[in-house]
Amino acid sequence: MTDHAYSWPMHLAASASLIRERMTDFHDHLLLWVISFIVVFVFCLMVYILLRFNARANPVPAKFTHNVPIEIVWTVIPCLILIAIAIPSFKLLYYSDKAPGKSEVTIKVTGHQWYWEYAYPDAGNFSFNANLVADKDLQLGQPRLLTTDNHIVIPSHTNVQFLVTGADVIHAFFIPAFGINISAVPGRVNQVWVNATQEGIFYGQCNKICGTNHGYMPIMVEVVNKDKYQQWLAEAQKKFSDAGTAAIMASK
Repeated sequence: MTDHAYSWPMHLAASASLIRERMTDFHDHLLLWVISFIVVFVFCLMVYILLRFNARANPVPAKFTHNVPIEIVWTVIPCLILIAIAIPSFKLLYYSDKAPGKSEVTIKVTGHQWYWEYAYPDAGNFSFNANLVADKDLQLGQPRLLTTDNHIVIPSHTNVQFLVTGADVIHAFFIPAFGINISAVPGRVNQVWVNATQEGIFYGQCNKICGTNHGYMPIMVEVVNKDKYQQWLAEAQKKFSDAGTAAIMASK
């Protein structure tokens, strides 16, 4: 599965995490119905008013200015609707805040002007930078303004914790398919978790106005099964560790 924009979508983008699945369910099975009911009700009410109270059908308009029962109804009913929306909304908010269970993988994310730095402190403590691939260097099938030279790899069906901070200004770690959007603030570490349910490549971007090139620091995440993740981890430890870097520099 490869996640990127396409023309004329009719629904929300495909979900690829437990959090995003709950968000989509909340939208499709509650918010959409409530909004649709309100729109239809108001439309029908306006049509009734146009037909019933136009100058031809009602040449002598009424003189009253208040109706206490109606005012109570149109105040109480919206409050009840908001309460009905708020309860599952808060449950979703609390669910997305903290992982249900222990996180098996921890990744530290640092936003720079204008690239991302990723570190795996529990898996050899290696780190690497991810920069945008220029248009002239893109290969077939790689989306423009979303492809990076290095990218995060995480295992599927696993609780992954992201520790997010900024090195200079405020950035945003935003991956729509995972349903996560958290600020990378200098001097502060925010956290968010993901449990990816689909394998493939997923993209995100910094959505803060963090400087001249704020639109050119994409996020690229590859979700693989646990066996492939362990293989990638072994290769990444050699490639991105200090010893591996020193060996590469010595060979040049």
